[in-house]
Formats: sequence, C-alpha cells, structure tokens
Amino acid sequence: MRSRTYRDRGQAFPAYVAVIAGLLLLGFVYFVVGRAAGLRNGAQTAADATALAAAQDARQQLREGWLGVIDDPTQWQQFVVGEGYEAELACQEAMVFAARNDATVDGCSPIRFGFKVTVRSTGTVGDSVVPATQGWQAVASATAVIEPRCSFEAPDATAEPEPPPTPPAEPEEEDPVPIVGLECDGSPHVIDPEDPDLPDAGDLFRVRLTGDDE
Repeated sequence: MRSRTYRDRGQAFPAYVAVIAGLLLLGFVYFVVGRAAGLRNGAQTAADATALAAAQDARQQLREGWLGVIDDPTQWQQFVVGEGYEAELACQEAMVFAARNDATVDGCSPIRFGFKVTVRSTGTVGDSVVPATQGWQAVASATAVIEPRCSFEAPDATAEPEPPPTPPAEPEEEDPVPIVGLECDGSPHVIDPEDPDLPDAGDLFRVRLTGDDE
C-alpha cells in the first residue's frame, strides 16, 4: 500500500513541474508583451510631441516673418494663410523634441499646412531569453497641422489715389495711417504703424494633431 502511494506521488511530480513551468512561461510572455506595449506607447507619445514641435516651430516662424513685413500689408498674405516658413528648420526642432522623448526621427515630411513625422524609440525590449525580442524598437508616426485663425483683406493696389488737396502755405506732417483689415476668430486687429505688433502665435494659428476634436 505504501509503495503504491509513493508511486502515485512520483507520477504526479512531473505534472506539477509542467504546470509550474507553464505558469512561469505564461508570466514571462505577459512581461515581454507588456514591456513591448509600453515601448510602443512611449514611441507614439514621442511621435505626437515631435509632430507638434515641428508645427509649433513653423507657427513661430510665420509670426516672425510676418513681423518682418508688418509695415507692408501687400506682403502679408503668405503668412496669413500659413505658407511663409522653412520646413527644414521646423524638422530640426522636431529632432530635438524626439531626443527629449527617448526617440530618433526616422522621417519628417512637410505636408500642406503641417508635418508628418515617424520616430523610432531609442529603448528596446532587449530580452536575451527571447532572441526575437532582443533589440526590438518601437516605431510610430503622427501628423500635426497648422490652421490659420485670421483673415486679411489686402489693400487694393490698383485703386487710384485721391488727388491731394491744395497744399497750405506751410506743409503739415501727415500722421501714419493704421493698418486695418486683419481679423482673427472674428475679432478685428488694428496695427498701429508707430508701434506695430501682432497677436501671439497661438492667436494667429492653431496647431493640432490630425484626429483631434475640432
């Protein structure tokens, strides 16, 4: 009777080992999958931040370029519609933001009024037990756009000026004429020619990831 009990125990032991080994393997798989998912989420966060950084740099370029011709409204239109920026400079700024988010830029492509970027995580799953996961890096993409918030009715360069009045005995100094016609989100902005300035970049242009709610 006793020998039979020992025999039963001996037969059950391999089953226990198999169950424990299976549980350990399952736990390991969950660990690797979870680590890979975390890396993928981090890469997507980096891609979002990088795309926004490129668009925000372009937006700031637009405002600065606009200020450079603030006294000549005939040159405003390219900035009003969001076209007067250098994409290469914006992509360089994107690379800085990618590095801050533990990623490198695989691609930064200017699109119409925006940028599409692809980043690769600098971290890896890096598990030596499963060779297929060793050195695996996450890749993610994001697109950010620049949306003008202003409109401008450019001056009519073809209009004939009114004939000047008969000059007085002593000529009077004319005051500079304010620049009108700029509206942002329905609010008019009058530019003082003696102290010209523009609204903040965020008031001139909206930057968002595509897919964001309007």
